[in-house]
Amino acid sequence: MSNTYSCAVQKNKYNFFLFLSLAFQMAFGQAEIFEFEHGGFNRQYYLYLPDSICHDDPLVFVFHGFGSSASTIMNYSEMNNIASENNFAVCYPQGTTDNNGNSFFNVGYDFHQTEVVNDVDFIVELAYHLQSEYNLSPINTFATGMSNGGELCYLMACQNSNVFRSIAPVSGTMMNWFIDTCLPQKPTSVLEIHGTNDQVTWWDGDIDNTGGWGAYAGVDEIIQFWSDINLCMSFELDTLPNISSIDGSYIISEKNIDCMNNNEVWLYRIINGGHDWPGSSGNMDINSSSTIWEFFKKFLIEYRIGDVDFNNKVNIYDILLISDHIINNSNYIEYLMDLNSDRIVDFNDISSILIFILNYQTY
Repeated sequence: MSNTYSCAVQKNKYNFFLFLSLAFQMAFGQAEIFEFEHGGFNRQYYLYLPDSICHDDPLVFVFHGFGSSASTIMNYSEMNNIASENNFAVCYPQGTTDNNGNSFFNVGYDFHQTEVVNDVDFIVELAYHLQSEYNLSPINTFATGMSNGGELCYLMACQNSNVFRSIAPVSGTMMNWFIDTCLPQKPTSVLEIHGTNDQVTWWDGDIDNTGGWGAYAGVDEIIQFWSDINLCMSFELDTLPNISSIDGSYIISEKNIDCMNNNEVWLYRIINGGHDWPGSSGNMDINSSSTIWEFFKKFLIEYRIGDVDFNNKVNIYDILLISDHIINNSNYIEYLMDLNSDRIVDFNDISSILIFILNYQTY
């Protein structure tokens, strides 16, 4: 994605932070950790900002698995290396600790019914904070995660698809209650990477809750669910090169394409694969982090605030689309309609567009 803004605009805002962050990285080989108060909890997250980051560059969230940590997934995913090569910021939120001492993101497991932490709201507020504080793209924001973190990705896509442009769970699933209540504001592109021999998040799901996590869907059902939501019309099947002959697995690529809004729904079916982040452990035919970014990159868009129909003009047609959204809650990108940046799309935003049009001003 081309960038029409100078990096100097971005760096002027936080070059002191970059100095501290880069110094920390040189000393410890990882990004700096921050605190964020939310819902009565003192939350933490790592943030990695490449030295070449610019105004409006993308933001990628990476969620750790159950019992794991933000620093652990940052280290084994090596997503910071991919970010440095491609100019995007990476945020690694830390989950909270449950009554058994396990770190987790709250996606409603059976044994977490008394947990009150709202991780969906935490991630949304953190995304808004990072977008604002570091001038990162509010449109090109993405989410990936491992296992429990992958399940959080699906929950975000169901409840906050206006915040995340696409998701890429690894060894994740959808709890049955996700599917029963999933009403995304807009269709979302999905990439799932999953081993057929996963002994933690079973390929065929667990409809009877034998494992104790709660009832959850099988991988094929999940992919069909998102393909249906995205109204995908075509399908591509391929077998990826079996680069590593000693890992005991290979990958079948299944792509649902020609979908609504140019979205796509992919599955990397890792035959005989386990509960792994391929490229770090288990299957070594792909680098999961690189694959995930290549998937996200397909859905990067350039935009201007007010240009709801993406025709490079702000005019009466955009006013009509905003009016339709206000009246009928239509599936348009809310950020493009929020002219006064109050996170509410209402008739004040229409007034703002009218002022620009009447004054012959453009974005």
